Amino acid sequence: MARILLVEDEAPLARALATSLRLAGHSVDVAHDGESAITLALEEPFALISLDVGLPDMSGFDVLRTIRARGIVTPVLILTARDGLDDRIAGLDLGADDYLLKPFEPTELHARIRAVLRRAQGAASSVVEVGALSIDLSRASATVNGRPLELRRREWAVLERLVAKAGQIVPKDRLLAEVFSFEEIVAPNAIEVYVARLRRKLEPDGPVIRTMRGLGYILDAG
Repeated sequence: MARILLVEDEAPLARALATSLRLAGHSVDVAHDGESAITLALEEPFALISLDVGLPDMSGFDVLRTIRARGIVTPVLILTARDGLDDRIAGLDLGADDYLLKPFEPTELHARIRAVLRRAQGAASSVVEVGALSIDLSRASATVNGRPLELRRREWAVLERLVAKAGQIVPKDRLLAEVFSFEEIVAPNAIEVYVARLRRKLEPDGPVIRTMRGLGYILDAG
């Protein structure tokens, strides 16, 4: 589960895709043109950008070229009806991480997103282990010493972010930005609540989530 920027100018399709991704547990922000997409990509810590090529004000390739030139390394999945080999090569050469042709089944889009996110995290397998904790990114499931963890959607999202940076400090503001989209109403202490719940569920044999006062949180395998 990740925060995704969906760049799509066709409003009905954008709504359908955003709904599908949210039902899969992702937080989604939508941009309908290239200018908005560039602004959001430069300002927010998205885990993935789903980018349409045929935008009203500029090509999706121009968006990709611009954000890569500005140092944004967020994984990009291009969605387009253009099936020419030259277009696919151009997108990949500009820094796209994958390419999906329209029309497509939602299940394939979700699978492509999972694969791109795994590669971005340096995980060849969908299963990642931190001490006694094992999480399956493709199934959105986790166990501690074989004991299944019953995680709500936001708990999973926070745990996934901490696992991706295991052993490193993850600032609270960064967690907040990576887990929630703009349109979601978030309580001031939301992250503290989810971290507290995760600590209880990981006890007594799972890795410890430590609070680094004034800095953030760190998942410590111990």
